[in-house]
Amino acid sequence: MIARDGGNVFGTVAARARADANAIGHWMLRHALAWSLVLLPTVGFAHVDPAGAGDGGFVSGLWHPVTGLDHVAAMVAVGLWGAQLGTPAMWLLPVVFPLMMAIGGVLGVIGTAVPGVGVGVAASAILLGSVVAAEARPPLAVAMLMVGSFAIFHGHVHGTALPTFGVPVLFASGFVLATGVLHLCGIVIGLLRRWPAGRLMIRGAGVVVALVGAYSLAIPSWWR
Repeated sequence: MIARDGGNVFGTVAARARADANAIGHWMLRHALAWSLVLLPTVGFAHVDPAGAGDGGFVSGLWHPVTGLDHVAAMVAVGLWGAQLGTPAMWLLPVVFPLMMAIGGVLGVIGTAVPGVGVGVAASAILLGSVVAAEARPPLAVAMLMVGSFAIFHGHVHGTALPTFGVPVLFASGFVLATGVLHLCGIVIGLLRRWPAGRLMIRGAGVVVALVGAYSLAIPSWWR
């Protein structure tokens, strides 16, 4: 009798804790969406003037990925999605992205045109945000191909932003390191998936990332 009563009390407490956690998650989701709609029109996106890219060395490369919100959103989303998929994707996706991004960077530095770079960057945020929001779980090879393809567009933008007086190797080292840090941030946030409220918050973050990409795609660059 005592054991049964104790079990009922424990079950009630656990149910209440889950309800509170879900309520917190819904609150965070509503506020994240509200603030994203407020802040999106005021934030600069990934259209940096090469002439203002600093000394063209390591520090410039380190700074460049965080100068565009669509870049930041997509890179964090890679870490979030990796965390959702679990190992080995959690570590493979953040490796594939910088490697392919470096290739895109080389193409940008040497002046090789990549069609639809701006659309590709925006589309990466839309699709990566969408898979995070939907908790999509495709085969690992498909996830790697998707992430790697988008990384080329991001890398090309970084490469073309290198000033004529810049040092390509140092610049590339900077933006690859910054990208890795953003991926790591996404992975750390993604660890919240262990709790119901955390899963809801991560899915909400995916919605915000997709909204960032949609805004970047819909609003002409001369209007920002």
